[in-house]
Amino acid sequence: MRHVLTRVLAYDADALFRLVSDVEAYPQFIRWINALRIIGRWPSPGPGVEVFDAQAEVAFGPIRERFSTRVVADRPNLTIAVTLISGPFRRLENHWRLRPIEAGTELAFEIDIEMRSALLGRLLAANFERVAKTLVGCFESRAAQLYGGA
Repeated sequence: MRHVLTRVLAYDADALFRLVSDVEAYPQFIRWINALRIIGRWPSPGPGVEVFDAQAEVAFGPIRERFSTRVVADRPNLTIAVTLISGPFRRLENHWRLRPIEAGTELAFEIDIEMRSALLGRLLAANFERVAKTLVGCFESRAAQLYGGA
C-alpha cells in the first residue's frame, strides 16, 4: 500500500525539519506510539546528514507491535527517509520532503507499507488513508503547538 499526502504549512522549513527528524519526541504527540528510542548511530555520509536506527513500540487498540527503522535525516536537502530494519512488515518506507515556498513550506509525506500478516494487512488496508492523514495531522498540530497557530 502506498499513499502520498501534500500539505502547505505556514512554518519555516527548517523548523518543520527539526520537528520531523526529532523521532524521540514522537510519543509526546502521536498517541499510538508508546515509545521510540534511537538504538544506533551511523557515520554521516555528508555534511548536515544524520543516519540513525530507531525502535518504536506502537499500539492500535489491542494490537501492539515493535519495529526498527533506519532514518536518514538530510538537512541540506530537507528530506527524511525511513526504511525498515525489522518488525511486522514485509516492507516499510516513508519519505518526508520539505520545500520552502512563499506561503511557508510544502510538506510531502509518502508511505509505502506491506504487512507480513494477512489479517493485519487487511486491517491496515481498511484504514490506511485515514491513518496516514491522522499521522500528518499529528505533525501539523505539533507544529502549531511549538511554533504558534498557522
